[in-house]
Amino acid sequence: MADNVYMFRWLGKIFGLTTFIIAGSVGIWLYEVHFSQYHQLQKLEEQNHVLTRIVERLSEEKRVAEVLVTDQKIINGVQQSTLLFVEYDKSNNSLPPKSFVLEGSMAHIDAMVIKFDRHFVSEGDPLRGRSIALFTRIYGDKQTPASAFPIDEPGKIPEIYRGADPRIGEFEQNLWKDFWKLTDDADYRAESGVRIANGQGLWGPFQPEKLYTITLESDGGLNMTSEPLKGIYKEALKQHFATTRPAA
Repeated sequence: MADNVYMFRWLGKIFGLTTFIIAGSVGIWLYEVHFSQYHQLQKLEEQNHVLTRIVERLSEEKRVAEVLVTDQKIINGVQQSTLLFVEYDKSNNSLPPKSFVLEGSMAHIDAMVIKFDRHFVSEGDPLRGRSIALFTRIYGDKQTPASAFPIDEPGKIPEIYRGADPRIGEFEQNLWKDFWKLTDDADYRAESGVRIANGQGLWGPFQPEKLYTITLESDGGLNMTSEPLKGIYKEALKQHFATTRPAA
């Protein structure tokens, strides 16, 4: 009888130990499955964040200039428009405005545009992470390109580099200096990480009481949109006209 009791106790211990081991194994398995799923989910979220950021970098547009009409009239049958051209530097700060008097109903704005290889853009490369543009000249459709007004003065460092990292300024200025070599020499483009280098023009009618915004795609070229002029600009124009036009 005592032997049977001992045997049952021994079997109970074995059963309990076996149950404990099985429960522990199942617990470890469930933990590993949960941890693996969590790790995979976290990895997928990280990959999704990276892909989202890449798409954002490739589709970003940055404001590079604004244009508005400060005066417009007809002289000897030809429309004459005074345009205020405001560029923005690398930190998105406005630069001193420049004023141009153009003849004709259309205005042409020319620029040089450099587009870098897409992997530099997607990776957010500090030097080649977005397209760059340099405005060269502006003229009306009743003026010849040869008589156009320069926007950034030849031989001078453009003010868009004011406050920029010196490495960026030096790198981009060297590209501008050899711009036409970039357009013709595929090996030089590859060496510089450039996909496309070409001239680009924006043109169209410019109307009073509208603000024209020029943007640059991070992976592309220049675009221009317009919207009704807002309060601060309207007030500035009123003051301008009040000081430049004789009283009736």
